[in-house]
Order: sequence, then structure tokens, then C-alpha cells
Amino acid sequence: MAKQNVAEQCVDILVRAGVQRLYGVVGDSLNPVVDAVRRHDGIEWIHVRHEETAAFAAGAEAQITGRLAACAGSSGPGSLHLINGLYDAHRSMAPVLAIASHIPSGEIGLGYFQETHPDQLFRECSHYCELISNARQMPRLLQTAIQNAIGLSGVSVVALPGDIASQPAPDKTIEHALVTTLPSVRPGDAEIDKLVRMIDEADRVTLFCGSGTAGAHGEVMEFAERIKSPVGHALRGKEWIQYDNPFDVGMSGLLGYGAAYEATHECDLLILLGTDFPYNAFLPDDVKIAQVDVRPEHLGRRSKLDLAVWGDVRETLRCLTPRVRAKSDRRFLDKMLKKHADALEGVVKAYTRKVDKHVPIHPEYVAAVLDELAADDAVFTVDTGMCNVWAARYLSPNGRRRIIGSFSHGSMANALPQAIGAQFIDRDRQVVSVSGDGGFSMLMGDFLTLVQYDLPVKVVLFNNSSLGMVELEMLVAGLPSHGTTNVNPDFAAVARAAGAYGVRVEKPKQLAGALKDAFRHKGPALVDVVTDPNALSIPPKISAEMVTGFALSASKIVLDGGVGRMLQMARSNLRNVPRP
Repeated sequence: MAKQNVAEQCVDILVRAGVQRLYGVVGDSLNPVVDAVRRHDGIEWIHVRHEETAAFAAGAEAQITGRLAACAGSSGPGSLHLINGLYDAHRSMAPVLAIASHIPSGEIGLGYFQETHPDQLFRECSHYCELISNARQMPRLLQTAIQNAIGLSGVSVVALPGDIASQPAPDKTIEHALVTTLPSVRPGDAEIDKLVRMIDEADRVTLFCGSGTAGAHGEVMEFAERIKSPVGHALRGKEWIQYDNPFDVGMSGLLGYGAAYEATHECDLLILLGTDFPYNAFLPDDVKIAQVDVRPEHLGRRSKLDLAVWGDVRETLRCLTPRVRAKSDRRFLDKMLKKHADALEGVVKAYTRKVDKHVPIHPEYVAAVLDELAADDAVFTVDTGMCNVWAARYLSPNGRRRIIGSFSHGSMANALPQAIGAQFIDRDRQVVSVSGDGGFSMLMGDFLTLVQYDLPVKVVLFNNSSLGMVELEMLVAGLPSHGTTNVNPDFAAVARAAGAYGVRVEKPKQLAGALKDAFRHKGPALVDVVTDPNALSIPPKISAEMVTGFALSASKIVLDGGVGRMLQMARSNLRNVPRP
């Protein structure tokens, strides 16, 4: 039997850790690893057109499966291209392992062709980033990197010189059992007791939920019912907490809607559940705040806390709910539910005015029709910018759908690459890339990856020939828009030329049929929808403080548009409000 080399040993360890695919672009220093993948039955090499796509795809796969995913780049420019997608994965707390292959080990530090220092470059976007300097070191270093990525929920980077990857693996190396699942983290009794006292003493409690409530929907609903609390959410908490929620008061933040802002400011006690909500301007500074988070470094970094509780949301609520005194007074909850319904009612009226006849097509209408026609278990990947707005307001979560975006890093061009990673997991599950023309054209080359692998991703392109969110930011700041116009091709024709299904939609009556046809198509498809570039407006009342930094204006409805089926849910919840 031929002796293993270091690259083969590396690939064996990745497979043992559950990695099924390695996304990347081949290159000289990476060739030993790619060849080891070629000869291993347990892992597949996914050839993308840009390494940034590789990192985004791996990050999306990790977010959807909860398992370790991996990507790779060749020495110098190749691995440098990974960095943006790795930043996104790290900030999304997605366990991703990146292999940054390196120049020959004997040339490091001597200005060699394509020399960079990946063990330094990736430190800010990783929990662990180290250089393998000899063959004997590799197994322990790689295993440590894997444990960091999984255990700390983020990125690890291993820099591997090509000459070391080709060397024979040592006969005796230390390989240990890998930890591939996260533990449950329960707070201490002292913190639980303090939180119980705070809740029992408060008359008005509001819950504000983030992505840390994943898997805890039932526990949050039981807790909210017991203490009669309105429940708001951040954008990353939407898919986990908004559905089947009779306590829903909407979303706070730059894309906020409904009564979430009021509910967080008019309470006696605000409890932040699993959220690292970045916009402290939207958080109150005159109410008591408790925060529950499994990541201790997140506790208190956005607001002053009266109590910090280290634990995952599900386990914390399982300990907490039976111990708090049940509240019977619903007045605060009912007041917020009514404010929420009234807020949604007002913006939906603006949305419904002849929108199905408006040309160019209202993007709100596109999002609403997409939400209605998409599968109940669809995965939506959403471009940063105006597509975030339409996703936040129109895509309806139900406990089975997933909504993935660059919600913490805020990168353009994320939707198509993330759709690639999502579709490789399950070719039979509907994956929809909700793309803007700016984001799509930035990494448009990887549409060819869909064609090459016959991935049935459906790209729904909101084509307003502009960088719409940037225009809005300029407008709110009192600046004329400049440098935001795109001169675009017929993207549907581009898709057909690439060998995919493509259709262009310019009239509202064509939209539903075009989406249905694309969804029925077995392979990749692109629906190029020409949308209204003027479908932007700002609130009728704006203070100087709101204009500064594009802050609180958004909480009072950034856009004059509807919120889709959320109004129906709000009306339904109002039926539970006692009438005087």
C-alpha cells in the first residue's frame, strides 16, 4: 500500500470531521490537496469561478446544516479572494474551515512570487489561523483548527505550503477523536434567580429575539405567554421567531417595521434573547435590560446591562419559565399588538394602490408574489441592499423555510454564491437567489457554476438598474445620488446564452407565470424582473437626528411599502385582544 502524503492525510481528517465538499479554484500550491480530494470517495471538489464564491458557498452550507464546511484557495491571490466570504461566515457564526495554500516553505519571507502571509491576513476573520511549517505538525494543527471552528462557531484558517502538502505523512502522528457537535449551555442558578426576580418585579416585559433563538421557538412562545410579553425580532431572528407567534410586534433596526421599536422602549424590562443586534441607537437607555447569550463576548457590547446571563436560549428558558410568576395583566401586550397592526395597516394601504398594473413593476409586488409561489420549505438567499428590505417585509417564515443573507457582514454579491452552497446540500429542495442587479453582476461569473453542475437554483433578479440602497442612503443624508446607475444587459438573454433557462419580465401580469415556469424548470433558471428604480421613499417626518447616520428613520418605516402577509398575522393576533 502506497504511503499517504500530507495532503491525503489532511483530506482524511476533513472527511472524519463531516466535510462533504471542498469549494475552491485549483492552483499550483493547492494541487496536492485537490488531487487528494479527487482520489477520496468521501469528499467532492466543487470548482467555482471565483474563490469569494467558494467561501460564501461554504458559509451557507454550514449555516443550513450546522456542520463544518470547507473551502480552499491557492497561494497569494487565490486565497486572498476567500477573505470576504470568510468574514461573512465568521460574523454569521458559521463553522467553516479554509485551506489557504502557501508558497514553498523555504521561500517564506523572501519576497517569492505570489507571497502573502495568510497566517496573518485572516486573523481578524477567524478564531484560529496558523501556518503548518512541517509535516509532523499537520494533524494536530488541523484538528485544532476544526475544533475551534465548530466549538466557537466561526472560521478557522490553515495555511499549508504546497511542498509540505506533497511530503510523505509521518508514520506516527497524533490523531484524536473530533468534537463535531455543540453542547447545551445552562446558566448558573444564581443568574436564573436574579432574572426571575427582575421579571417578577416588572409590570411590562418585552422580548427581543435574534438568531440565537434557533431551535427554541416553542420555549419562547411558552415564556411569552406566561409573562404576557410582546415579542420583537432582529432581521436574523425573523426566520426562527416570527411564524406562529401570537405575540409578534415586528422587527427593529434599519429595516424595521411594526411596533417592535415602541415595545422595546415602553417596557420596564427588555430581555435580549440570542441577539447581537448591532444598532445600539435602536435600543433604549432608560429601561432595565437583561441579555441571554451563549457567546459571553456578546453580552453587554451593544447596551448597558442590568443582568448578563451566559447560556443558550433554549436551556435558559427551560430553567426560567417554570420559576417565574405567571402574569395575568395583558394591557401592555394588547397595546403593542394593536400598535403593530395599525402600523402595518397604514403601509399596506400605500402598497395596494394599483400595484398589479404599475410599470415598471413595483419590487414590493415581486416579493409578495414570490412569497406566495415559493415552496413551503424553500431556501432563500438574499442580496444585501434593497433585497434585504423585500425579504424582511415579504418573505414569510413558517418553521421550514430558511432565509440566508449577509445580514451581519453586509456584503454585496452574496446571494448567488450562497445559493450554490445551499443547493449542493439537497438538489430536490427549492433554492431561490433573491438578487439585485448590482450584486448579481458583481459575481455573475458563478452563474456558470450553476450550469456546469446543473444546479436547479432559481435566480429572481430585482433589476432596477441602480444601487438602490446606496441611493436611499445618499438621499437620507441630503446628498444627490451619484455613481449608482448600472447599464445592464438583458440578463435573461445572458442566462440563455450560458445554457440556462432565462425569461425577462417587464409587466406585472407576466410575473406569476414566469415564476411558475422557472420553478417548474428542472435546471438553473433566471427571472429578470425590471423593477421601478423610484420605489424608494423616506418617512414624511424626519428629524435631524434621524438623518444623521441613517439611524432611527428606518424604525418608523424606511420605505413606503407593504409588509405582505404579516398584516394578516397581526390582524389574527388582534382577535385575542379583549375589547372594551
